[in-house]
Amino acid sequence: MRPDASNLSALSRLFSSSVFRELARNGRSSLFARLVDQAQIGEICITRATVGDAFDAAFRFLRRVGQRDEYIYKSALVRKVLLGRHSLNTASLLNEFRAGDCKADLVVLNGTATVYEIKSERDSLGRLARQVENYQKVFAKVYVIASDDHVDGVLGTVPKEVGVVSLNPRFRVSTVRNASNCVDLVCPKAIFESLRSAEARAVLKKLQAEVPDVPNTRLHAVMREIFATLQPALVHGAMVETLKRTRSLLPIGPLIDRLPESLHAAALTIDIRPADHDRLVNALQAQLDDAMRWT
Repeated sequence: MRPDASNLSALSRLFSSSVFRELARNGRSSLFARLVDQAQIGEICITRATVGDAFDAAFRFLRRVGQRDEYIYKSALVRKVLLGRHSLNTASLLNEFRAGDCKADLVVLNGTATVYEIKSERDSLGRLARQVENYQKVFAKVYVIASDDHVDGVLGTVPKEVGVVSLNPRFRVSTVRNASNCVDLVCPKAIFESLRSAEARAVLKKLQAEVPDVPNTRLHAVMREIFATLQPALVHGAMVETLKRTRSLLPIGPLIDRLPESLHAAALTIDIRPADHDRLVNALQAQLDDAMRWT
């Protein structure tokens, strides 16, 4: 298959939340069928391929240098960092977690919080300085993962305490510079603004900070000011403990074992109901020829 703008776009959209959720909810996806047809993916599939085989074939094509999108980078991080160094028993992952006026691509929670900002071949570095500035207020460690062509530009843009890793042509994550642990420099107010209300209350409870009984209209402002009085490192630690509980991925573990590797990152970053897990797995086992008739 010769890559062009049309089939590259279709290949990327195969891994979108729309396709993933449609498969899980309905056991079929007309969008999947249209995208497979548009991408001409049959040319790179094995004989008598399943829907899962089609995802694997699309993934192998997209991970070629020069064609890699954000999903490919997320998959590399899931494979290398979350499932490689840690496990779902000890770590969790946040996708597009809000930090200031930015959304972090991926955050890994284990004993600390480490954020990864993705700069793929398709991205520019225009917003990177602003993104890193916001992330440093919320997370102890900040990394940028970039293509080899972007590494020099990233090093020239971010502070020396920010780590830099590259995704090489062999789909391996290589460390260019380790991130410093800057937990004492986080901003408790910024952390508060990133949390759900119940999570913010849980953080305060862990730190034995009592929330006054005030009307709901004043609660946000009152909690924000309480956070401002607390030690940054303590707030960060309580945030990590709270988010590992409230955003735990343990229920996803059994599903991961039943999915093709190309969809592990999707399962960990796209919410679907536990009741839909079997339906998703069955859809992925369907014959591709049959799936092409889904409407």
